[in-house]
Amino acid sequence: MKMNKSKITYSQVGVKYDSVDPIKKLAQQKAKETSENLSKFNMKEVRASRGESAFVWEEENCYKAFVIEGLGTKNLVADEVRKLTGKTYYDQIAQDTIAMIVNDLIVVGAQPMVINAYFAAGSSEWFEDKERTKDLIEGWAKGCQLSQATWGGGESPPLNDVINPKAIDLAGSAIGIIKPKERLTLGNKLQAGDSIVLIESSGIHANGLSLARALAEKLPVKYAAKLADGTTYGETILIPTYIYVNAVKDLFETGLDIHYMVNITGHGWRKLMRANRQLTYLISQIPPISPIFGFIQEKSGNSAEEMYGTFNMGAGFAIYLPSNQVEKAQSVAAKHNLKSWNAGVIHDGERQVIIKPKNITFKGETLNLR
Repeated sequence: MKMNKSKITYSQVGVKYDSVDPIKKLAQQKAKETSENLSKFNMKEVRASRGESAFVWEEENCYKAFVIEGLGTKNLVADEVRKLTGKTYYDQIAQDTIAMIVNDLIVVGAQPMVINAYFAAGSSEWFEDKERTKDLIEGWAKGCQLSQATWGGGESPPLNDVINPKAIDLAGSAIGIIKPKERLTLGNKLQAGDSIVLIESSGIHANGLSLARALAEKLPVKYAAKLADGTTYGETILIPTYIYVNAVKDLFETGLDIHYMVNITGHGWRKLMRANRQLTYLISQIPPISPIFGFIQEKSGNSAEEMYGTFNMGAGFAIYLPSNQVEKAQSVAAKHNLKSWNAGVIHDGERQVIIKPKNITFKGETLNLR
C-alpha cells in the first residue's frame, strides 16, 4: 500500500493562527476595561503582563499570576494508541495538561500554588471506563506534585452534543506567587548582548497534534509506524511533556538575573520573540533533529521553516540572561537532567527571530499576539 505523499500543513488541518490571534488581541483590549475592579481589593494589575503567557497583579508583599490552559487534541492520540497496546496513557496525558498550564505560569517568575482541573466529557459514559479514569486522576495528582502545587478542585461536566461522546476536553487553571517581587519577569530587562539558552523538550509536547494526527491517517499502519530509532510513532508522540517548574525555581534560587523566559508551544520558535520589544533574536546553535520531528517533516512534506514555525523542534523552554551567567544556568539545567544549548544572542534591531543554521527568518508580524 502506497502512502499519499501530498503535503500536510498546520493550516490545512484546521489550525489557522491568522484566524485565532485577532480574537486574542480583541479580548485583551476589552479585558483592560475591567482592570480597575482590582482596586476594590487594594490590588492592581501589572499591565505589561497582558499579552504574556500569564496575567499578573500586585498585592501588598508579592505578585500573583493566573493561567488557564488546555491540552488540545493529544488525548485523541492516546485513544488510538490504546487500541494497539492496551494502555490508556491518561496518566501521561494528565502530566501534559498540567505542563501546558504551569510552564506558562512560570515564565513570569511565578511558582505554582494551586491547580484546578477541568474534565469536560462528551457524555457521562466516558467516566465509566474505570482504568482510564483512574490513570487520569493519578496522573493529575502526580503532575501537581511535580509542580509542587496543591490540587484545589475542578469541574467535570458531561457536555452532550458539544463534545464528541467518545472524547474528553482536558484543561485547567493555576494561580502562582511571585515572591520576592524582584522575580517578576516580563521582558523589560531584555537588552542587546543577552544570551538565549534553550532547554530540551521531551519530544512533541502538546503542540502541533492536529498535524501529527492528520499525518497518522495517511500512514499505512497509522500510529504503529516505526521511527528511525525503532520506536513507534504513536508511543513517541505520547511521551509526556516536561514540567520545568523546579528547574526554573532553582535558576532563581541560584541568584541568576533572568531577563525573560518563553514556553515554546504554539507558533513554534516564533515564540522566541514573544516579548513586547523591538529586538532581534539570532540563533546560531540548535538541538539535533530527533526522530519524531524528522519523521513528521519527511512524511508531511513540510519545509524546515514550517516545522520550526509549528513545533518545538527539541527545545521546550527558553531562558534569556546575561552572557556571563550562561554556564551557571546550564549547570542548573543539568542538575535536573535537562540538556541545554547556549543557542544565541539578542541584538538591537527589528523584532524577528533568525535561525542561522537553517537560514530561516521569522519576522515580527508572524507572531502578532498583542
